[in-house]
Amino acid sequence: MSVLVPFKAYRPTADKVKEIASRPYDVLNAKEAREICKDNPNSFYHIIKPEIDFSDDADHYAPEVYKKGKENFDKLVDGGLMIQDDTENYYAYQIIMDGHKQTGLVGCCAIDDYFNNIIKKHELTRPDKEEDRKNHVRYSKLNYEPVFFAYPHVNSIDELVADVKQADPVYDITTNDGIQHTLWTISDTDKVTAIKQLFEDQVPSIYVADGHHRTAAGALVGEEFRNEVGGNAADGGRYNYFMAVLFPDNQLKIIDYNRVAKDLNGMDEATFIAKVSEKFDLEETSNQYKPEALHHFGMYLNNKWYKLVAKEGTYNDNDPVGVLDVTILSKQVLEPLLNIVDLRTDKRIDFVGGIRGLGELEKRVNSGEMEVAFALHPVSMQQLMDISDNDMIMPPKVTWFEPKLRSGLFVHEL
Repeated sequence: MSVLVPFKAYRPTADKVKEIASRPYDVLNAKEAREICKDNPNSFYHIIKPEIDFSDDADHYAPEVYKKGKENFDKLVDGGLMIQDDTENYYAYQIIMDGHKQTGLVGCCAIDDYFNNIIKKHELTRPDKEEDRKNHVRYSKLNYEPVFFAYPHVNSIDELVADVKQADPVYDITTNDGIQHTLWTISDTDKVTAIKQLFEDQVPSIYVADGHHRTAAGALVGEEFRNEVGGNAADGGRYNYFMAVLFPDNQLKIIDYNRVAKDLNGMDEATFIAKVSEKFDLEETSNQYKPEALHHFGMYLNNKWYKLVAKEGTYNDNDPVGVLDVTILSKQVLEPLLNIVDLRTDKRIDFVGGIRGLGELEKRVNSGEMEVAFALHPVSMQQLMDISDNDMIMPPKVTWFEPKLRSGLFVHEL
């Protein structure tokens, strides 16, 4: 069963939380982050993306960059803008976006649950990105940002969290993107004990939703620190844990993650459509087509939208990966027709999060940058969990979770 323990979080003071809190490190590049916080020295971007404090041509992965991140964090603490709680607490974290509400528990998961596959993964990590996140932990001995986990919902946990939310929150802010973030501290001894026991007794597995690189970094560097001091899993050392927000699976929303391709691999439009029609029932539509069911696709080509429905025999509903629409598209279109085989490295394919809407697909094609776009039906939480439970790996760029966590609301010290 799973481990979730409380911790003494570093948190912004209530009057500074909106100034400090930022979006996650990986949703924008250094140039964008630098522009957003150019007049805000207290933004958490200076900690999670400290390269913004260096010139454009500086090495983003140099030791001095990671040291700068820790220096920026220390400035917030020394200046009294972030303080550490006196007791080991859990925190309830609610996010509301466009009427969708989800509430997770903030705590620390065990690094050994990662190694023992109680924390289940569904994506491969890139060594360069993983090393970058590991260096942030190595140089700071902090988990700056939580990972985003899911767990099979448990009614008694839901009831406990609902009771916590009756109290006044410590933060309740609406950020510039219109998303409301609310946080409650859970310090009551009985509730803390109950949460810990409920996870041990009723949550057999935890699933990585968003943050595979941060998960790997938290576990692997925690193990490095433990080995350095000759520690063990039972010694109470904070290196045995890394910070996470855990949401019940029935509250999470995965949106579509779409594809755009640069060319038709030498084919003309008529030939390409004829080839696609061999594997899909194809119908031109008068408006944008957003897939409303599994195995339905939208295709945008030469100012026209098409509805595609995969024909029988083009997928395997008994294979957790083979049933995915991203797999069908790859096996029936991208690989055989467009010769796009490696989604991780091929420069002729790009990915567009559904948060940008179908208009972004039209824009990418109409501009001439891309030739054809495909809109996909979102993956379900059940599909994600089935793949993870079978120790299988999803193709790249499949899940897009919204809303995103806000960084800087809580920090874990190893």
